[in-house]
Amino acid sequence: MAQPAQPSTQINIELPAELEAIYSNFAIINHSPSEIVIDFARLMPNVPKVKVHARVLMTPLNAKLLLKALGDNLAKFEEKFGEVRLPAEAGFETPERSIGFKH
Repeated sequence: MAQPAQPSTQINIELPAELEAIYSNFAIINHSPSEIVIDFARLMPNVPKVKVHARVLMTPLNAKLLLKALGDNLAKFEEKFGEVRLPAEAGFETPERSIGFKH
């Protein structure tokens, strides 16, 4: 027997006027048995030091849901704008690009 459809819950999201968007091209991801920690940083050319600008803590379940949401959004982005190619796939892996976001 099919389950009846559940009504969707609408969430009101408040963005404070003083909220500053940050740019990140470097992330450090760590975990414990109960939490995932993602530190977002900026890596500047010819500067061997990175500064963390934001830290996000979440449960493993929420991290998995974020991974799914990112995958869904990237798929929609690629449908509209074309494939996002990783540096090695695009043929321009360089020593300075050997750090930063990795999979």
